[in-house]
Amino acid sequence: MTASDLTAAKAAARKTAFAARAAAHAAGQGAACDHLAGVLAPHAGKVLAGYMAMRTEIDPLPAMAAHAGPVCVPVIRGKGQPLAFRAWAPDTRMVPGDFGALVPESGPWLVPQVLVVPLVAFDARGYRLGYGGGFYDRTLEGLRARGPVLAIGFAFSAQEMADLPLEPTDQPLDLIVTEKGLFRP
Repeated sequence: MTASDLTAAKAAARKTAFAARAAAHAAGQGAACDHLAGVLAPHAGKVLAGYMAMRTEIDPLPAMAAHAGPVCVPVIRGKGQPLAFRAWAPDTRMVPGDFGALVPESGPWLVPQVLVVPLVAFDARGYRLGYGGGFYDRTLEGLRARGPVLAIGFAFSAQEMADLPLEPTDQPLDLIVTEKGLFRP
């Protein structure tokens, strides 16, 4: 598959996945955060990276707020760079960041051991399709080079697709949590 074919395949997959996610979002999250909190419970004390949901992304905030340990959220530092993570709590003052995501106005930078990762689509192999910037792929690659990291995709079950088009730099998830429960690739 040529680079342009791969780009076109990913664009088509994103279009389909965005539509599925929007429909699932309209139906509600169900027990998704309860499932996520259950997955996170054995990781009490570890630094958890969550995210601030945008548009029709599934919202991890209740599970993040319930985590018994430090919590942080991603901050985009620039194109082609891995994400950095700033401490977050429910009362943290948030400001608009790049791409419309809210980020903490200030606070310490943390290095996560467990990451809750947003996505546009996922497949049975544990790969994810994101927005196309490669931020999480670069971040996971760097964190995994330093030591063990648990990457948890958080999505609606409707976001599962057949084998996603992959690039050599795409990083797999360790598990995926949906409103229907837990999926291990």
